[in-house]
Amino acid sequence: MKLTIGHLYPDLLNLYGDQGNIKCLMRRLQWRGIEAEVKPFLSGESLDFADLDVVLLGGGSDREQELVCRQLGEIRRDFGSYVEDGGVVLAVCGGYQILGDYYRTAEKEIPGLGILPAYTKWEPRRLVGNIILDSPLSLAPVVGFENHGGRTYIGEGAPFGRVLFGYGNTRTSGYEGLRYKNVIGTYLHGPLLPKNPEICDYLLERALERKFGGVWKLRRLPDRLERQANACMVERYCDRGYVWRERVGRYLPF
Repeated sequence: MKLTIGHLYPDLLNLYGDQGNIKCLMRRLQWRGIEAEVKPFLSGESLDFADLDVVLLGGGSDREQELVCRQLGEIRRDFGSYVEDGGVVLAVCGGYQILGDYYRTAEKEIPGLGILPAYTKWEPRRLVGNIILDSPLSLAPVVGFENHGGRTYIGEGAPFGRVLFGYGNTRTSGYEGLRYKNVIGTYLHGPLLPKNPEICDYLLERALERKFGGVWKLRRLPDRLERQANACMVERYCDRGYVWRERVGRYLPF
């Protein structure tokens, strides 16, 4: 049993430690006895989505986003078909913006892939800092770090989470990211998945269900250090803290 993870353009989209998401996906599979293979696709290389179970798009500058858009534009239909067929995608920051309809900068409009129902407009004030979300995909609050000039407006689909602390998609919407089918688009760096193992397992379970059928619930891992780090962030930045209660097997406010 094996899952194949496609890392798209790590030579261009490589800001803020997002490659740590790849390591987290691999390790959490391996710790459960499931084989994991990573296929990096560098700028100019061809790729076939039929070979991939999980796809990661990281963050990059406006220039690098435009370069990636041009390359992915040639296989936009294949990428769109992969998503509509339930393909699992984590798209962070620049990757999130690329999948929308367009990104309008101060100088021009960069066409996106039109895969996600969203568009982005640049504003001069960057939204920078720690961020905490309440997400239906995680019993624990989702924590991360955001740094973006774009304001992303979402349509069909649902937000990744409600902002408890930080800015999110537009600073004023109260929500962050976008969930569409098995895609998560988000501004959360950090990297996201090691700080939020429940989100990592959610993506892996969707990939396993798509590839092997049935309903998957991965064996729970100890995650003691991850929970402690998460609780530390929440306690520092939120009015409301959360703690893991072993007896009931979930996070509860304190």
